[in-house]
Amino acid sequence: MSENSQERRPIDPALFTPKKKGAIGNFFAPVAGFGVTFSTIFRPHVTEEYPFKRTPTRPRFHGRHQLNRYADGLERCIGCELCAWACPADAIYVEAGANTPDAQYAPGERYGAVYQINYLRCILCGLCIQACPTRALTMTNEFDSLVGPTRESLIFEKQDLLAPMLDGMLAAPHPMVEGTTDDDYYRNEITGPTQEQIDWVAERRPDDPTLATSRPVEEARK
Repeated sequence: MSENSQERRPIDPALFTPKKKGAIGNFFAPVAGFGVTFSTIFRPHVTEEYPFKRTPTRPRFHGRHQLNRYADGLERCIGCELCAWACPADAIYVEAGANTPDAQYAPGERYGAVYQINYLRCILCGLCIQACPTRALTMTNEFDSLVGPTRESLIFEKQDLLAPMLDGMLAAPHPMVEGTTDDDYYRNEITGPTQEQIDWVAERRPDDPTLATSRPVEEARK
């Protein structure tokens, strides 16, 4: 036997034996569990009165997802499905489509043709945005839309997740900036649409509302 084991004191069984209640303890035993409830009845309420009073969220709060765009209006999502593979709740569904000269939605060969997030399953963990290679998927601070009266309303489609068009952007589809490759887009070297892109959309979609607000840039790359 080692020296340390010889110095150990024997364990007192009384430490692990419940104490016996007296007559008063036995009398109040049936309602003893309500002690915490009764002690908090007259304390001030701390419940958040949402939606009448809104408490600002933290800057890194995980709210509704957003599919981002490049400065010229092309979509960042390339339909790689890495976000769907990373999702532990299987809440994301992606189908990729092929870009064509007449329908270029994102830089490169593919784009996210179908994009769904089921917020009945989503646990807002953020693993999907870490897996995205083009920073196409991010999470906003908005959470009001994550509640609804029906189950169908909590399955967000691509049009529900796409970021709004900023002033100066040109709605896709349209060609990439002339003389650039998809690598130039991935390095964020595009600063806005060019006149050639605007003319291309004006010729094929003269009623596109973004033509009125799009502004051509002299240098599309930094």
